[in-house]
Amino acid sequence: MTSMPDVPALAADRAPPLTDLPEWAHFAAAARACTLQANGVPDLIEAPGVTVDFSGQRHSDALGQAGRALLEARGFDVQRARLLAGEAVNITEARPAWHTALRAPDAPPEVLAERARMDAWVRSADAERRWSNLVHIGIGGSDWGVRLAVSAFGYTGLWRQVRFVANIDGHAIEGGLAGLDPRDTLIVLASKSFTTAETLQNGERAREWLAAAGVDPRANFAAITAYPERAVAWGVPEGNIFRLWDWVGGRFSLWSAVSLTTALAVSTDVLAGMRAGAAAMDQHFAEAPVGANAPVRMALAGVVNRSVLGHGSLNIAPYDSRLAQLVPYIQQLDMESLGKSVDLDGRPVGVPTGPAVWGMPGTDAQHTFFQWLHQGSDGAPVDFILCRTADHHWPAHHRALLANCLAQREALMRGKTFEQARAECLREGLDPVRADWLARHRMHPGGRSNHLIVLPRLSPYTLGALLALYEHRVFVQGVIWGIDPFDQWGVEYGKILARGIVEALSPETPPGPDGGAARDRGAGHDASTRHWIEQLKG
Repeated sequence: MTSMPDVPALAADRAPPLTDLPEWAHFAAAARACTLQANGVPDLIEAPGVTVDFSGQRHSDALGQAGRALLEARGFDVQRARLLAGEAVNITEARPAWHTALRAPDAPPEVLAERARMDAWVRSADAERRWSNLVHIGIGGSDWGVRLAVSAFGYTGLWRQVRFVANIDGHAIEGGLAGLDPRDTLIVLASKSFTTAETLQNGERAREWLAAAGVDPRANFAAITAYPERAVAWGVPEGNIFRLWDWVGGRFSLWSAVSLTTALAVSTDVLAGMRAGAAAMDQHFAEAPVGANAPVRMALAGVVNRSVLGHGSLNIAPYDSRLAQLVPYIQQLDMESLGKSVDLDGRPVGVPTGPAVWGMPGTDAQHTFFQWLHQGSDGAPVDFILCRTADHHWPAHHRALLANCLAQREALMRGKTFEQARAECLREGLDPVRADWLARHRMHPGGRSNHLIVLPRLSPYTLGALLALYEHRVFVQGVIWGIDPFDQWGVEYGKILARGIVEALSPETPPGPDGGAARDRGAGHDASTRHWIEQLKG
């Protein structure tokens, strides 16, 4: 891995639809025929930085064999090699998705050079004690990963105050700047394209805020982008601009200079540790056989849960409050990548694809939605995540946290039969008639799918490995479904419509030819949208 790849021409051969494959039929039949391993021996994979227990997923020898056959039929080995080599796996945009290069020990020279330049810039700022306040302005992939890392490793306090501004809502930038000293505040603009409407509009307001305080905005701005010339034209000094390459998708960009704010907040050592953990997971993903490959096994389980069993969502339950921001991070990674319904040839996939991803840390989650997980008519697979060792000095708290995690998982798997619930009621002294009635309310169906993911402790290395685990799981599911997990065309349409509606909402915009609001680039709005443009205009 010593040079940037050329983007090859798209393959001319068409893969058959997933549902036409006999391997898919065999896989689905094997999944329906097996049951949860709730009473079995722990089914563990030891991967770098994490241990994954698969005993909460459906498994059998037949399903394992069918999974390997399905992966072979979908050309998984070839697709994995193309991803890791930096070939054009983002088919609809004809470019690589080479985020693994950003953390590889033998990263391309330009990646290493930019990393070293950013590290030196941060060290200089630290040595001079510049900027007590950081305002990170980005959205989506330019925001969630930085929030996660700062939250995970700065939870006990930071010498630099860090605020995040993503939303276009003016309250967001107002709150982000409120009470800060403009002379001691660095504004970090993170936008791959440097055309992101929310980021640039919030950046413009921050620039006005600095100028109003008599501060030269150029001295207090930094930017991360794939188009440095646009940042220069916008007004950021060239020496304060760090490069993000076009072959890195936004939701996979945590490993790049997008994490400048992370480095300033919790150190460049944190970033180095995260890259090391992710690189170790990359190697595991590249080399481990299917049956012992944690991302691949998670992907196969995810396909069973979504496409065979029909579960519409996936719950993320990190039993560590420092990982609260992991939920939206995985939510974007998964739903923006796998929220597709057509394959690479534009045909309907034919089975349900990417689930809705949601959650919050335990034990808060237990008092919010675990009732639905346990006894709701649908339920959802759960990824339980815990750290074996805590970094605080209250062992009783940690024992209670671990106990709650294991208990909730066991209850989801084992359930509680009517007979068990009735016996419980009788032991409490209820008469048989009331016991029969109440037992039906205390029953748990059980048999609900889950992973248990255990980190030795929360460190930069283990967090990096965990995030790479999910990245590769998403990629493998994309290969199986035959979709492109690296584009996001669904997001673009609304952005185009919004540009026209912003213009129509302006009080200076005259009515359109139909007497309603101005038209969106020649295309008429529907009647309801025209009504609300008129109501909200001004």
